Amino acid sequence: MNKIKLAIVDDNTFLARAIKEKLSDFEDLDIKYMVYNGSELLSKLEKNHNLDLVLMDIEMPVLDGIETVRIVKQKYPHIKVLMLTVFDNDENIFNAIQAGADGYLLKEIEGHKLYNAITETIEGGAAMSPSIAVKTLKLLRYPEKQESLSVQEDDVSLSSREKEVLEQLAEGLSYTVIANNLFLSPSTVRKHIENIYKKLQVHNKLEAVQKARRQSLI
Repeated sequence: MNKIKLAIVDDNTFLARAIKEKLSDFEDLDIKYMVYNGSELLSKLEKNHNLDLVLMDIEMPVLDGIETVRIVKQKYPHIKVLMLTVFDNDENIFNAIQAGADGYLLKEIEGHKLYNAITETIEGGAAMSPSIAVKTLKLLRYPEKQESLSVQEDDVSLSSREKEVLEQLAEGLSYTVIANNLFLSPSTVRKHIENIYKKLQVHNKLEAVQKARRQSLI
């Protein structure tokens, strides 16, 4: 019997183990490895891309799930990707599907339903949690909402100084170090970061860096 070769990509070890546990009773699944972010997955795939399907989280450090899907689909189109996440907001669904995700499930899914979704996806289906399916239909029915999501992404413009601050923030530098590097006061750096968060409509450094990279701002 050919087993389905899987990988789990999730920065939350507890949740990754819980997913693995949910699937432990199904003998035709072979979980090859669990990694903590998209970058680690890509390193593994470079050495060996003999994999059938990836269960992918969205919000992760270094390389988020949406960017990772895009790269995996370009380099290894034979690998199916199921988003498995706690986030069901329209923007994530839209971006994940646009990036090439084969399905979108919420982490609260029961083990047997997750197994069915995996086998369905391997056979060419598109598995979705019911609430996600409803949102996806709405996005298709009301494309102006979809366009507004894209416009929201495209309309952002950062000043050259804000880009400099964000680039250094992306490297994990502290406000004080950034201030020294750019010959600014820490309070000015803080003000720039507040403006960046407002423009990108995010609430923390990780979200800011991920969104800026997605939009090629940095």
